[in-house]
Amino acid sequence: MDEVNEKQNTTARQENSKLNIRLHLYDTDVAVKILRDEEEVYRRAAKRITDTMNTYVPILMGKRSEKDILYAAMLDIALRCEKEAKRNDTEPVSDILKKLTSEIEDALKK
Repeated sequence: MDEVNEKQNTTARQENSKLNIRLHLYDTDVAVKILRDEEEVYRRAAKRITDTMNTYVPILMGKRSEKDILYAAMLDIALRCEKEAKRNDTEPVSDILKKLTSEIEDALKK
């Protein structure tokens, strides 16, 4: 019974920490319900979308459909995310550290 009450309390706390906001995405306003502590991240993301669209629209408007412009902007943003994720990938460093640790431990055993 305590487990059920704890889950209900957790759910209630999560609902209380949520916030309804409106984000301006290029030429559209979108209502979203978010965690209160993530508001700044959402607003920066909305600004990134708007800025990216503002880059592509003047270049492609009249040459491409609105859908193509949206896809170009999405691709641009996704590529930035992928490059950032690759740049922050710690797995190769972790692998090297594990190998070095193993070699050091083997050397100390001798």
